[in-house]
Parts: sequence; C-alpha cells; structure tokens
Amino acid sequence: MRKILLLVLLLPLLAPAQAVKRNDVWEHFKYFLGTWKGSGKGQPGNSELEREYQLVLNGKFINIKHKSRYQPQPRNPKGETHEDWGYLSFDKARKVYVLRQFHVEGFVTQYYAQTLTADGQTIVFLSENLENLPSGFRARETYKILNENEFAEIFELAPPGKEFSVYSENHFKRQP
Repeated sequence: MRKILLLVLLLPLLAPAQAVKRNDVWEHFKYFLGTWKGSGKGQPGNSELEREYQLVLNGKFINIKHKSRYQPQPRNPKGETHEDWGYLSFDKARKVYVLRQFHVEGFVTQYYAQTLTADGQTIVFLSENLENLPSGFRARETYKILNENEFAEIFELAPPGKEFSVYSENHFKRQP
C-alpha cells in the first residue's frame, strides 16, 4: 500500500519529465522555429525570401511557409513569385524525419533526412518521391546553420541519369 501511495504522490512529478522527453523529437529543428527573411540566387534569378516555421497540430508537425520573389530579368522580364508549404514529421516506424513540400507550380516533393550531423549544424534531405515531374528526377536540400540567427539552404536537382547541380542558394536571417 505504501508503494502505491508513494507512486501516486510521485506521478505528477514524473509526468512532466516524460512529456519533455516525448517532445525531444524536435530537438534538431527547434532552431528554425520563427520567422526568417533573406535573399537567394540561382537558375531562376535573384530573390527576396520569407519563411516561417511553426509547430502545429499539438506539436506533432512543423509547418513551413515559404515565399520567394524573383526580380525581373531578361529570361523572365516580369519576375515571378514562388510559394511552397511544407510539413516536417517524424516517421516512428522508419526512425527518420520526413519533409513534404507542396509547390504553387503543382510539384509535390517528399524528402527524408539523409544526414543530420551530431552537432545539428547540417541537415541534408534527399527526395524519395516527386510528383508532377518526369520519372527519375531527384532533389536534395541542404541546410547549414551558420550561427544562432542565420542559416543557408542549398537546393539541388538531378535530371534522370545525371548528377545533382545547384538550382538555388538561399541565405536566411532570423526576424525579431
């Protein structure tokens, strides 16, 4: 009886520690939470960037909203605005982070975290499924944390049978 009473008294003290442990799934990604602005360059031209990362659906997912505004250029005299939304999840069965992006152009890309360095400073996502692109295309996104308020993102594409080449490079700064 004393053991049961002791357990009942200690249970409220143990519960918060267990809850924190369950939320540690986002340890490597908490850095990104918040609002970011930056600039990019690459095949579509130079761009101004906005991005927001937030925990959603009881902290089970991270929602990512991104917008790139490309400046007019000879190849694209009107410029353009690209938007995509993403959802980051943790696949418990595979023990891997999965990133799904939905692009305004109709592309959907599903990535898995191929590399997550021990120091958390570099994360590499490799595509495992691309919708609305020719079969055999691959994509890779690499995130490099530069300091507590800046990160770089490199997006690469590989046509069927070819190696990856850089499509765009973005640099973000945390917003207050």
